[in-house]
Amino acid sequence: MTAAHVAAVMMLAIAQMSTQAAAQQPADQAQIDQGKITFAQKCSHCHGPNMVNPGTITPDLRQFPDDRPRFFTTVKSGKNNRMPPWGDLLSDDEIADIWAYVSSRRTP
Repeated sequence: MTAAHVAAVMMLAIAQMSTQAAAQQPADQAQIDQGKITFAQKCSHCHGPNMVNPGTITPDLRQFPDDRPRFFTTVKSGKNNRMPPWGDLLSDDEIADIWAYVSSRRTP
């Protein structure tokens, strides 16, 4: 392996770690606030206002695990033929905002 090849591999590894670290950083208040608005517009009719479970088949999102990839997959693709897919209706940024809001409300 040449020194240039090693350097290129290291640069890619550092870039990937930086991207992962950025994805794991806590959301800022503006993102949480935007997520609350988007949640109210798109999610609350099933999941309840302020994520209070309205007693339907939907889970209490305040107890959703700290699993961002799972959340994104569920929102984009739907779940168990009960939650419709939102991947064509919500952008990745909107889903990230909703995740920031949901994460900020997590209860033990």
